[in-house]
Amino acid sequence: MPELMSRDRGALDQLLSDTVLAHVGLSVDGRPMVMPTAFAVQDDKLLIHGSTGSRWMRAVQEQDACVTITRLNGVLVARSMFESSIHYQSAVFFGRFTRVEPERLDAALVQLTDRILPGRSEELRGNSRKELAATLLLEMPITDWSLRISDGWAEDDDRDVAGDAWGGVIRLAPQRATAEAAPDLRAGIAVPPSVAAFVGNPRGIV
Repeated sequence: MPELMSRDRGALDQLLSDTVLAHVGLSVDGRPMVMPTAFAVQDDKLLIHGSTGSRWMRAVQEQDACVTITRLNGVLVARSMFESSIHYQSAVFFGRFTRVEPERLDAALVQLTDRILPGRSEELRGNSRKELAATLLLEMPITDWSLRISDGWAEDDDRDVAGDAWGGVIRLAPQRATAEAAPDLRAGIAVPPSVAAFVGNPRGIV
């Protein structure tokens, strides 16, 4: 539906800010594959990370790839099954991933960590050489993209509007976040500020 398409960069940036989960589409050994992963944005590039042993992370560097991010905003409750749908924002990116240079790896990992949980990097020790050596960090320029925004009301037929079925929208809000301590957490370690702040305001991520 072309009326859903948008080239609003501000709306795209807001979606990138509100979500942390991306899905990367690629081909491995001639077979299509879609992999979920966390992402961040740095210098107008999508940033993803994984292990140097990751098969798909190695493969995606050698081909054109597609990345999608989506936020579900509501359920469109129409007065017919044909018109029923959902409200969402979804962006699709096309391009190639390249490996982040070793000298930028540590700073980029900090960026990605704080994107998922703001302020968390300051509460942790620094990355070790061994960890950095085992980390594969990839980036894709945000140049070729499209944005779809589905909102508004159902285009119900007049006969359905005159009928007895309810019509409207179920607006979805962020779920309540909770912090659950690890089973092996030592006694006396308090919830850190980064976690407490996230629980108080999950930013639409959960």
